[in-house]
Amino acid sequence: MQSSELVVGIFEFVLLLFSLSFHECAHAWMASRLGDQTARMQGRITLNPLYHIDPVGSLLYPAVVIFGPLLGFNIPFLLIGWAKPTPVITRNFTKIVRDDNLVTLAGPVSNLILVGIAFLVLAVICIAVPGGRMLVIEGMRMRLTLNAPSALQAVVVLAVLAIKINLALFFFNLLPIPPLDGSRLVRNLLPYNAVQQYDRIGGWLSILLMIVVGGFVLGLLVGPVYALIFILLASL
Repeated sequence: MQSSELVVGIFEFVLLLFSLSFHECAHAWMASRLGDQTARMQGRITLNPLYHIDPVGSLLYPAVVIFGPLLGFNIPFLLIGWAKPTPVITRNFTKIVRDDNLVTLAGPVSNLILVGIAFLVLAVICIAVPGGRMLVIEGMRMRLTLNAPSALQAVVVLAVLAIKINLALFFFNLLPIPPLDGSRLVRNLLPYNAVQQYDRIGGWLSILLMIVVGGFVLGLLVGPVYALIFILLASL
């Protein structure tokens, strides 16, 4: 196991926990703004991962994906994860369907915000730092640059990983698989009888669908967007 691979793995794990916490915090914050204080009273408007961690989705599965290859076995899926769902009582909203959709969308939008921040960091490095463009290009290819300042290289790696992880979380959470955010958007469009059937999808079936179907779909979605970001940064 190379030390650089272990460091990158630790970066990924920490960034994933932060991104999941940011995502759930956004749900809780938006629900509070729209009139439902349930999540606020449970302390969920926080970036502290201890309030959001799901043992399987935030710890076990990501650890296997990240550190498995370092131990000799490989999970052929993008790094994703999920946190403990943010509690929402929709009857506290003024306009139930609209407000529920806004709360639901706040999570994926928060991941796009993190993508945007990471992109701006890399863009500034490309423009303002001598040799920064090549450093960012190599970082996007997950290669370390010899003789580059270690602190700057760490920032590049963190920003690149933040883009990858949050793009994956953005698309992943929009999948119409309960209990992901996309399923709640779909649920709000279904008639009553269909909702009853839809709600029966859960437990280990949901986890299996999220990992297998999600892993396949994300590979088709994240790759082209990441390539577009690479082209934009390389052109600066």
